[in-house]
Amino acid sequence: MSPKLHWSKTTLLFSGLAVWGLLLVSCISVDRTVVVPPHITGAKYVGSKACAQCHGDQVDHFAGSTHSRLALNGADPKVGDTGCEACHGPGSVHVAAGGGAGSIINPRKSPETCFACHLEKRGEMSLPHTHPVLAGKVSCVDCHDVHKGNSVRGGGAALAASTETCIRCHTQQAGPFVYQHGAIREEGCTACHNPHGSVNDKMLIARDANLCLRCHLADLAPGFNFGGYAAGSSHASAVGSRLSEGTCWSAACHEDVHGSNVNASLRP
Repeated sequence: MSPKLHWSKTTLLFSGLAVWGLLLVSCISVDRTVVVPPHITGAKYVGSKACAQCHGDQVDHFAGSTHSRLALNGADPKVGDTGCEACHGPGSVHVAAGGGAGSIINPRKSPETCFACHLEKRGEMSLPHTHPVLAGKVSCVDCHDVHKGNSVRGGGAALAASTETCIRCHTQQAGPFVYQHGAIREEGCTACHNPHGSVNDKMLIARDANLCLRCHLADLAPGFNFGGYAAGSSHASAVGSRLSEGTCWSAACHEDVHGSNVNASLRP
């Protein structure tokens, strides 16, 4: 009979520290994401310097972008790590053709290049409610500037940028409003919506009143004056009845969820 292995607290502690240390070292040492680039028949790598000769606008800010951390797996050693060809494929045919269409991979026309790294987004875009990226009606680059910053189109801070990206198409929700929904002001559109896809209508991240209660749960706490009315009052009971039907933005309630010009409670 083989002897039983007894784990002491000291052994477990040092084993845990050793594993944690290895993980930490691996995170520090690997500072670039290694990807397999798209294949282009007959093409070879030319390096980002060749791309910059024609695409200066894309290259100028690329060093500070999140995508600049991409590296090629199996690239020509003479070229080394190169950012452009990680997403667009080897560029020799494109250069020889003088930039001809079809000689390079264009993620604007196909999201599959993006999905090579962002596989989870492909899953979200297969959900019932999503932007029609897979149908080819919307492109990833309509919302993401992959050559600059954190890849979200817009200006100013990250929050302002993400909100500005949405209102480029969703102009009715842009305002300005006298009373803006605090969720938009503080977190942006993604406080309520998942722009890549959701099982819920309008790409909402939660269903019905559950969406609102993610922030407003305290409004339903016992003894809380719901909407200025004491808990247990007829108004509070009516609100509870509405919530049992699964909505906060039903008729005559908080319909203007993005903002209102007449009522701080976002009533129309």
